[in-house]
Amino acid sequence: MPVRPTDEQTRFCKRRLVCRWSEPGEPLPLRKIQPLSPLQPCPVWKAPPPWLVTGPAGQSFDFCSHVRRLCLDIAARCEALRHLDVARLLFAVTQARNGCARGLQARVTPLRFAGGRLTRERRGVTYQVQRYFLGNHEFLYLVTFCLPRFLDQSFDDKLITLFHELYHVSPAFDGDLRRHKGRYAIHSHSQRDYDEHMSHLARAYLAGNPDPALLAFLRLDFAQLLARHGSVVGVVVPRPKVIPVERMKAEG
Repeated sequence: MPVRPTDEQTRFCKRRLVCRWSEPGEPLPLRKIQPLSPLQPCPVWKAPPPWLVTGPAGQSFDFCSHVRRLCLDIAARCEALRHLDVARLLFAVTQARNGCARGLQARVTPLRFAGGRLTRERRGVTYQVQRYFLGNHEFLYLVTFCLPRFLDQSFDDKLITLFHELYHVSPAFDGDLRRHKGRYAIHSHSQRDYDEHMSHLARAYLAGNPDPALLAFLRLDFAQLLARHGSVVGVVVPRPKVIPVERMKAEG
C-alpha cells in the first residue's frame, strides 16, 4: 500500500506550500557574502578601474539587482531568450563553502513540474513544488549564483554561465525546464555542444554592442567589488522543496 502523509504532516505541509514576502513589511532577505579568506588590502595594480562603473563607492553592491538588469537586456536582444519574463525570475545567491574554483557556479530551479504542472503524483501521493511570491507577484524560476566563486571566474566564463542558466528555462516559460529529445533531456546528448552553443549566444550578444555599464560588474572579481563597495549583498532564500499534499479529489 502507498504510504500517505498523516493529517498532522499534511497540515504542516500546507503551511509551507507558499513562501511569500512583501514590501515594505517583509522584503526578500538580503545577506552579505563573506570572503573565503581574511581580507587583505587590495594592491594598487588590482584596484577596480574607475571606468568600470558599478555604483557608488562605499555603498553595498547588490549583486541580484545588477544581474536582473543585465538579464532584462539579454532577453530583449537575444532571439533565443525572448521568451523570458525576467520579472518572474527570482535571482538569489548562496555562499560558497570553500575557495575551490570548481563546483557549483549557478543553477536554475524550476517552480513547476514537467509541462508546467503545479502538482504530480507518485505512488499514490500528490506532490507540489513550493510557490514563491513577492506580494501577489509569483515567481516561476529561482536563479541562484554561488558567490564568491561565480564572480571569480573570467569575464567570458561568467557571461557564458549566465546564458547557460537562462537557456535552461522552458521556451513555454511555464515554470518547467527546457527539455531536449532523448535520454539527456536537460543538457542534450552532448554537454560540449551545449556549452559551445552558449558561447555562441554570449558572443552574439556582445557583438550587438550592449551598454557597457550593464556588464561592468562581470569584469570585476569579488575582491575588487568588495574593495570598492565594502560589501557584496544578495537575496538569500531557501531552495524550494517538493511537498506532499492531500490527494486531489477527482473532478466531477
